[in-house]
Amino acid sequence: MLVVAVSAVVLSGCATAMPADPRGTLDRVQGGVLRVGATEHAPWVQLDGDEPVGTEPALVEEFAQRLDAEVSWTTGSEAMLVDALERGELDVVIGGFLESTPWSERGAATRPFAETRASDGSTQRHVMLVRLGENRFQLELERYLHEETGL
Repeated sequence: MLVVAVSAVVLSGCATAMPADPRGTLDRVQGGVLRVGATEHAPWVQLDGDEPVGTEPALVEEFAQRLDAEVSWTTGSEAMLVDALERGELDVVIGGFLESTPWSERGAATRPFAETRASDGSTQRHVMLVRLGENRFQLELERYLHEETGL
């Protein structure tokens, strides 16, 4: 009987949604607010008036619609936005980041969603940054980006 009780407890833990968001980002954003930091890097992000425009803001707006969320924009330097991401004040940071971004130690880079050619002919792969550890949210964003861009 004790074995059955212990097995039930152990197996009930297996039903937990994986991957997880320790800070509940996806649950908070769904039907709520997606907090996005944007730094200018044309044509990916351009600051023009109240809201950023460009390739990445359009993707973020469509992702938010999928989650029935409103987007709250914050603009600033890469350093300022990554600091805010680490503090949990932002959910996503955009700004033409490349897969090789040095910020990947402080924010989780998504899987690449776009490729461009550098002047030397090499391939550059573009990513967005999300808060470290919010894996369920990151997976949802990556699924969306894959559906939209095919990468």
